[in-house]
Amino acid sequence: MSKERKELQRARMFRYFLDAATDVIEEDGIEHMTIRKIADRAGFTASTAYNYFKDLSHLKFFAAMRFTSEYVKELPSYMDLGTNIVDKWLYSWECFCKHSFEEPEIYSVIFMDNLGSSPQQLFDDYYALHTHDLTGVPEELHAILIEYDFSKRSALYIQDAVTEGYIKKENVPLIADITLMVWKGMMNTYMNRRRGYSKEEAIKRTLELVAECVISVVEPERRSEITFRP
Repeated sequence: MSKERKELQRARMFRYFLDAATDVIEEDGIEHMTIRKIADRAGFTASTAYNYFKDLSHLKFFAAMRFTSEYVKELPSYMDLGTNIVDKWLYSWECFCKHSFEEPEIYSVIFMDNLGSSPQQLFDDYYALHTHDLTGVPEELHAILIEYDFSKRSALYIQDAVTEGYIKKENVPLIADITLMVWKGMMNTYMNRRRGYSKEEAIKRTLELVAECVISVVEPERRSEITFRP
Protein backbone atom coordinates (compact mmCIF):
# COMPACT_ATOMS: atom_id res chain seq x y z
CA MET A 1 0.00 0.00 0.00
CA SER A 2 1.42 3.39 -0.98
CA LYS A 3 2.19 6.04 1.63
CA GLU A 4 -0.51 8.31 0.20
CA ARG A 5 -3.11 5.54 0.39
CA LYS A 6 -2.11 4.75 3.98
CA GLU A 7 -2.57 8.39 4.93
CA LEU A 8 -6.00 8.47 3.30
CA GLN A 9 -7.00 5.32 5.16
CA ARG A 10 -5.71 6.74 8.44
CA ALA A 11 -7.67 9.97 7.92
CA ARG A 12 -10.80 7.99 7.09
CA MET A 13 -10.47 5.86 10.24
CA PHE A 14 -9.92 9.01 12.32
CA ARG A 15 -13.18 10.38 10.95
CA TYR A 16 -15.08 7.18 11.76
CA PHE A 17 -13.96 7.25 15.37
CA LEU A 18 -14.39 11.01 15.78
CA ASP A 19 -17.90 10.88 14.31
CA ALA A 20 -18.72 8.13 16.80
CA ALA A 21 -17.14 10.10 19.67
CA THR A 22 -19.15 13.18 18.70
CA ASP A 23 -22.36 11.16 18.89
CA VAL A 24 -21.39 9.76 22.31
CA ILE A 25 -20.61 13.24 23.66
CA GLU A 26 -23.92 14.63 22.39
CA GLU A 27 -25.88 11.75 23.92
CA ASP A 28 -24.01 10.99 27.15
CA GLY A 29 -21.58 13.87 27.76
CA ILE A 30 -17.80 13.84 27.35
CA GLU A 31 -17.35 12.74 30.98
CA HIS A 32 -19.03 9.42 30.11
CA MET A 33 -16.92 8.62 27.06
CA THR A 34 -15.15 5.26 26.92
CA ILE A 35 -13.08 3.69 24.16
CA ARG A 36 -15.48 0.74 24.06
CA LYS A 37 -18.56 2.96 23.59
CA ILE A 38 -16.90 4.83 20.75
CA ALA A 39 -15.54 1.70 19.06
CA ASP A 40 -18.95 0.02 19.25
CA ARG A 41 -20.61 3.09 17.73
CA ALA A 42 -17.99 3.22 14.95
CA GLY A 43 -18.41 -0.49 14.22
CA PHE A 44 -14.91 -1.53 15.22
CA THR A 45 -13.21 -3.14 18.19
CA ALA A 46 -11.59 -1.18 21.01
CA SER A 47 -8.21 -2.60 19.99
CA THR A 48 -8.65 -1.07 16.53
CA ALA A 49 -9.25 2.34 18.14
CA TYR A 50 -5.93 2.03 19.94
CA ASN A 51 -4.21 1.69 16.56
CA TYR A 52 -5.17 5.31 15.87
CA PHE A 53 -5.39 6.94 19.30
CA LYS A 54 -2.84 6.57 22.07
CA ASP A 55 -5.44 6.44 24.85
CA LEU A 56 -8.85 7.77 25.86
CA SER A 57 -7.49 11.25 26.68
CA HIS A 58 -6.09 11.48 23.14
CA LEU A 59 -9.46 10.61 21.60
CA LYS A 60 -11.29 12.91 24.03
CA PHE A 61 -9.10 15.82 22.99
CA PHE A 62 -9.72 15.33 19.27
CA ALA A 63 -13.46 14.92 19.83
CA ALA A 64 -13.63 17.97 22.12
CA MET A 65 -11.92 20.12 19.50
CA ARG A 66 -14.88 19.53 17.19
CA PHE A 67 -17.09 21.38 19.66
CA THR A 68 -15.02 24.58 19.47
CA SER A 69 -16.06 25.42 15.91
CA GLU A 70 -18.71 27.94 17.00
CA TYR A 71 -16.13 29.75 19.15
CA VAL A 72 -13.71 29.94 16.21
CA LYS A 73 -16.51 31.13 13.92
CA GLU A 74 -17.70 33.88 16.27
CA LEU A 75 -14.29 35.15 17.39
CA PRO A 76 -13.70 37.60 14.50
CA SER A 77 -17.09 39.28 14.97
CA TYR A 78 -16.43 39.76 18.69
CA MET A 79 -13.03 41.27 18.01
CA ASP A 80 -14.53 43.63 15.46
CA LEU A 81 -16.39 45.27 18.36
CA GLY A 82 -13.11 46.70 19.68
CA THR A 83 -11.76 50.02 18.48
CA ASN A 84 -8.13 49.35 19.48
CA ILE A 85 -5.87 46.36 20.03
CA VAL A 86 -6.52 46.09 23.78
CA ASP A 87 -10.29 46.33 23.34
CA LYS A 88 -10.15 43.64 20.66
CA TRP A 89 -8.19 41.37 22.97
CA LEU A 90 -10.74 41.84 25.75
CA TYR A 91 -13.61 41.12 23.37
CA SER A 92 -11.80 37.94 22.33
CA TRP A 93 -11.84 36.99 26.01
CA GLU A 94 -15.60 37.63 26.11
CA CYS A 95 -16.10 35.26 23.18
CA PHE A 96 -13.90 32.61 24.79
CA CYS A 97 -15.66 32.88 28.15
CA LYS A 98 -19.09 32.69 26.54
CA HIS A 99 -18.26 29.40 24.85
CA SER A 100 -16.05 27.84 27.51
CA PHE A 101 -18.55 28.35 30.35
CA GLU A 102 -21.34 27.15 28.06
CA GLU A 103 -19.48 23.85 27.63
CA PRO A 104 -17.03 23.66 30.55
CA GLU A 105 -16.34 19.93 30.27
CA ILE A 106 -15.28 20.36 26.64
CA TYR A 107 -12.92 23.27 27.28
CA SER A 108 -11.56 21.65 30.42
CA VAL A 109 -10.50 18.61 28.38
CA ILE A 110 -8.71 20.84 25.88
CA PHE A 111 -7.04 23.38 28.16
CA MET A 112 -6.92 21.88 31.66
CA ASP A 113 -6.84 18.07 31.66
CA ASN A 114 -3.70 15.94 31.64
CA LEU A 115 -3.48 14.75 28.03
CA GLY A 116 -0.62 12.33 28.57
CA SER A 117 1.43 13.71 25.68
CA SER A 118 2.42 17.00 24.06
CA PRO A 119 -0.71 19.18 23.89
CA GLN A 120 0.82 21.27 21.09
CA GLN A 121 1.46 18.15 19.03
CA LEU A 122 -2.18 17.14 19.47
CA PHE A 123 -3.24 20.62 18.37
CA ASP A 124 -0.99 20.37 15.31
CA ASP A 125 -2.32 16.90 14.46
CA TYR A 126 -5.92 18.07 14.78
CA TYR A 127 -5.56 21.10 12.51
CA ALA A 128 -3.54 19.08 9.98
CA LEU A 129 -6.70 17.00 9.51
CA HIS A 130 -9.23 19.80 10.01
CA THR A 131 -7.86 22.78 8.10
CA HIS A 132 -11.44 23.61 7.10
CA ASP A 133 -12.12 24.64 10.71
CA LEU A 134 -10.22 27.86 10.01
CA THR A 135 -12.04 28.64 6.77
CA GLY A 136 -13.27 32.24 6.87
CA VAL A 137 -11.12 33.14 9.87
CA PRO A 138 -8.84 36.16 9.22
CA GLU A 139 -5.30 35.07 8.40
CA GLU A 140 -3.82 37.04 11.30
CA LEU A 141 -5.77 34.86 13.76
CA HIS A 142 -4.58 31.52 12.37
CA ALA A 143 -1.25 31.51 14.22
CA ILE A 144 -3.05 32.32 17.46
CA LEU A 145 -5.77 29.69 17.14
CA ILE A 146 -3.36 26.88 16.32
CA GLU A 147 -1.23 27.69 19.38
CA TYR A 148 -2.20 25.39 22.26
CA ASP A 149 -0.67 27.36 25.15
CA PHE A 150 -3.31 29.95 25.95
CA SER A 151 -0.88 32.34 27.61
CA LYS A 152 1.26 32.18 24.45
CA ARG A 153 -1.88 32.87 22.39
CA SER A 154 -2.45 36.02 24.39
CA ALA A 155 1.19 37.04 24.14
CA LEU A 156 1.15 36.56 20.36
CA TYR A 157 -1.87 38.82 20.04
CA ILE A 158 -0.98 41.59 22.46
CA GLN A 159 2.49 42.08 21.00
CA ASP A 160 0.76 44.65 18.79
CA ALA A 161 -0.32 46.49 21.95
CA VAL A 162 3.39 46.99 22.67
CA THR A 163 4.04 48.32 19.16
CA GLU A 164 1.10 50.72 19.48
CA GLY A 165 2.26 51.99 22.88
CA TYR A 166 -0.50 50.57 25.08
CA ILE A 167 1.55 48.08 27.11
CA LYS A 168 5.23 47.80 27.99
CA LYS A 169 6.97 44.74 26.50
CA GLU A 170 8.02 43.39 29.91
CA ASN A 171 4.36 43.22 31.01
CA VAL A 172 3.23 40.94 28.16
CA PRO A 173 4.27 37.54 29.62
CA LEU A 174 2.97 38.52 33.06
CA ILE A 175 -0.47 39.62 31.92
CA ALA A 176 -0.79 36.64 29.54
CA ASP A 177 -0.12 34.22 32.42
CA ILE A 178 -2.32 36.04 34.95
CA THR A 179 -5.36 36.17 32.68
CA LEU A 180 -5.00 32.47 31.89
CA MET A 181 -4.80 31.64 35.61
CA VAL A 182 -7.91 33.77 36.25
CA TRP A 183 -9.85 31.74 33.68
CA LYS A 184 -8.56 28.38 34.94
CA GLY A 185 -9.32 29.31 38.55
CA MET A 186 -12.86 30.42 37.75
CA MET A 187 -13.48 27.40 35.53
CA ASN A 188 -12.39 25.08 38.34
CA THR A 189 -14.57 26.99 40.82
CA TYR A 190 -17.56 26.89 38.47
CA MET A 191 -17.24 23.20 37.58
CA ASN A 192 -16.84 22.17 41.21
CA ARG A 193 -19.68 24.48 42.36
CA ARG A 194 -17.46 26.03 45.03
CA ARG A 195 -19.27 29.38 45.07
CA GLY A 196 -22.58 28.54 43.47
CA TYR A 197 -22.00 30.86 40.50
CA SER A 198 -24.46 30.65 37.66
CA LYS A 199 -22.95 30.47 34.18
CA GLU A 200 -23.68 34.16 33.63
CA GLU A 201 -22.12 35.12 36.98
CA ALA A 202 -19.00 33.07 36.26
CA ILE A 203 -18.58 34.71 32.85
CA LYS A 204 -19.11 38.22 34.23
CA ARG A 205 -16.71 37.74 37.15
CA THR A 206 -14.02 36.23 34.93
CA LEU A 207 -14.27 39.13 32.49
CA GLU A 208 -14.19 41.67 35.33
CA LEU A 209 -10.97 40.18 36.68
CA VAL A 210 -9.38 39.81 33.25
CA ALA A 211 -10.27 43.40 32.29
CA GLU A 212 -8.97 44.74 35.61
CA CYS A 213 -5.67 42.88 35.16
CA VAL A 214 -5.24 44.03 31.57
CA ILE A 215 -6.18 47.67 32.11
CA SER A 216 -3.84 47.87 35.11
CA VAL A 217 -0.83 47.43 32.80
CA VAL A 218 -2.06 49.76 30.06
CA GLU A 219 -0.08 53.00 30.01
CA PRO A 220 -1.99 55.57 32.13
CA GLU A 221 -2.31 58.08 29.29
CA ARG A 222 -3.94 55.42 27.07
CA ARG A 223 -6.42 53.92 29.54
CA SER A 224 -9.24 56.27 28.55
CA GLU A 225 -9.18 54.68 25.10
CA ILE A 226 -10.26 51.31 26.48
CA THR A 227 -14.03 51.08 26.13
CA PHE A 228 -14.58 47.38 26.91
CA ARG A 229 -16.86 46.76 29.89
CA PRO A 230 -17.89 43.29 31.12
